[in-house]
Amino acid sequence: MTRVVLVDDQAVVRAGFTVILQSEGLEVVGEASNGADAVRVARRERPDVVCMDVRMPGGDGITATRELAGPGVVDPVPVLVVSTFDLDDYVFGALEAGASGFLLKDAEPDVLVDAVRRVAAGDGLVDQTLTRRVIDEFARRRGPVVADPAASGLLTGREQEIVALLCRGSSNAEIAAALFLEPSTVKSHLSRIMTKTGARDRVQLVVWAYDAGLAVPGA
Repeated sequence: MTRVVLVDDQAVVRAGFTVILQSEGLEVVGEASNGADAVRVARRERPDVVCMDVRMPGGDGITATRELAGPGVVDPVPVLVVSTFDLDDYVFGALEAGASGFLLKDAEPDVLVDAVRRVAAGDGLVDQTLTRRVIDEFARRRGPVVADPAASGLLTGREQEIVALLCRGSSNAEIAAALFLEPSTVKSHLSRIMTKTGARDRVQLVVWAYDAGLAVPGA
């Protein structure tokens, strides 16, 4: 059973999420109302996913996400940021901090459940309405980066093609169609790529690709 910690400063939001998740067989094992408490609860419970709000008194969600899943964290906890705000600074900040996904609070209940399951499975997710905008903004802020030969040497030519398409916001089915592959083959390739690069999920693989200079803004 997927174990979840809910973090939101509004008790009614946590209660609503609890009903939605538990009605679909997911287990809520902890709650917190601010970032500092979120870190303590998540480290104690070691959930499969933390659903993290962004703006909270007493400790924001971006800082808490960085402590739980950021660069250098030895045993990271997957974080799905669930926010009312789709401001680029929040989305970009969440991805930089190590979040495995970003979802808007007005998403349908089944979308929330699917997002939690996907993050728990290591797939990662960004709200479909935000995906391409987020990637474009991420690329713009990254600016020109010289490709790292060591990073490119990790991947085969086919794997680099798949990563390039992923960084454009393509789904597995779209990547498969573009490269004349089966979706299952694309999924297998992505799994191997994440093992090679140490990326936890698709979202963090995109971050890695821009850091390594393998993805070019505007390409």
